[in-house]
Amino acid sequence: MYKTLSPGAIGIRGLSLSESIDLAKATGFAGLDFSIQQAAEMGADAARALFDEAGIKYGAWGLPVRWQSDDWRDDLAELPRYAAVAAEMGAERVSTWCPPSSTEREFDENFAWHLERFRAIAEVLNEHGMRFGIEFIGPQSLRPPDKHSFIYTMEGMLELAAAIGTGNVGLLLDAWHLYTSGGSLDDLDKISNADIVNVHVNDAPAGLTMSEYMDHDRRLPCETGVIPLAGFMGKLAALGYDGPVTPEPFSARVNAIEDPLEAAMVTAASMDDLWATAGLT
Repeated sequence: MYKTLSPGAIGIRGLSLSESIDLAKATGFAGLDFSIQQAAEMGADAARALFDEAGIKYGAWGLPVRWQSDDWRDDLAELPRYAAVAAEMGAERVSTWCPPSSTEREFDENFAWHLERFRAIAEVLNEHGMRFGIEFIGPQSLRPPDKHSFIYTMEGMLELAAAIGTGNVGLLLDAWHLYTSGGSLDDLDKISNADIVNVHVNDAPAGLTMSEYMDHDRRLPCETGVIPLAGFMGKLAALGYDGPVTPEPFSARVNAIEDPLEAAMVTAASMDDLWATAGLT
């Protein structure tokens, strides 16, 4: 496992790929989640050289397909080009997220709808040796009574991955979503390293019930101790997980820090605390 920076997850916008890599290196992160569009603009060789020269590992790149749009096939037609760039670079992890409810489709119809789109995406990625992680979204607040509930647990997402059937689909596993979905650390005993594409870590506000958690109000890792992150990381270590671990706090306090270097340093310190608390080296 290695600590990975996602600038956007801590409110940093507008950086070039080179600036993002420099920020990761300057603040002690070993990896960077990055934009495949930025990498493609400069070319695979040049992008790879930036990572190599800085000694920064690839995290995950965000899926460049707006698969919830009616025009999703236009983006799908461009995906082979981006996947080819990633393959040249050696950046094999790509991820997206899946809404836990729908205003339009009941569960079975929604499952088939997602299956069609995710399978088409996974097939393209598989042709280029890419692993595709899909994030389940846990909070009860995103499954209100006036909507049709959809997949919101780790088990449910693994069932969708199996139904996709391409062999390259797994989890974007987020500690926040495991916790807010009602899951437990014991759930991690049911999976293997091969099931996990990438990982997000964060903490939760103190003093709230499960129904009160709002998805975009989280905390830095180890800030409150609400989410049992030491145990979470221990389970990942026991699985032999070897991929990126990215803080995604959606923290108003961190987002308000105007200096990108300061924001990344505060976040890096929380990751150092997490590694120390979990007894990782």
